[in-house]
Amino acid sequence: MGSSRWAPIAGWAAATATSIVLASTAILPVLRTTAPQDGALAQLPAGQSVSFPAPLPAVTESKPAESPSTTSPTSRPPRTTAPAVTGKPTTTTPSTRTTTPPTKTEDGWTVTTAADGLRTYVRSFQVEGGQAVIRMTSDGVVTLVTATPAQGYAVQKVQDSPDNMAVYFNETNHSFIIHAVWWDDRPFAEVSEVGQ
Repeated sequence: MGSSRWAPIAGWAAATATSIVLASTAILPVLRTTAPQDGALAQLPAGQSVSFPAPLPAVTESKPAESPSTTSPTSRPPRTTAPAVTGKPTTTTPSTRTTTPPTKTEDGWTVTTAADGLRTYVRSFQVEGGQAVIRMTSDGVVTLVTATPAQGYAVQKVQDSPDNMAVYFNETNHSFIIHAVWWDDRPFAEVSEVGQ
């Protein structure tokens, strides 16, 4: 009765060992083709790195497939070869190239001018209550790009016309206000604090 308990475990162990041996024998030719040749790997001094060009497509020789029974563990399958690389890799640029409008800075505003002549003004404002990024265009439109309140503050935007906007960073009985307006054909902004 004691030997019948071990029969399934012994059978499982024998089957597992057989499958490991067969799998190892089957992948041995593949492992041999990927192993580096003597001297193929050079040692780099500490602190140096090497960069590689983009991989090239492999070119393989077309040969009839051999059956597993005729392949011996010492024979090697045909190697794949890639064309030789000379010089630096070339890069291609897209045919539809977009040009970035030139930028400059005026009174703290980053200014870009589009091909149609429309100027865009962008500026980031940092106050104790938070941070806001405001955009104005030369056609008189003021917009809030982002507003991130500091911890304990809430943000509120008030805009009564396209050319006049205020951003409030509020806490109880205390506010920071960024007032932005398109005035006299240019952007104008004022930061104020109300309460304590």
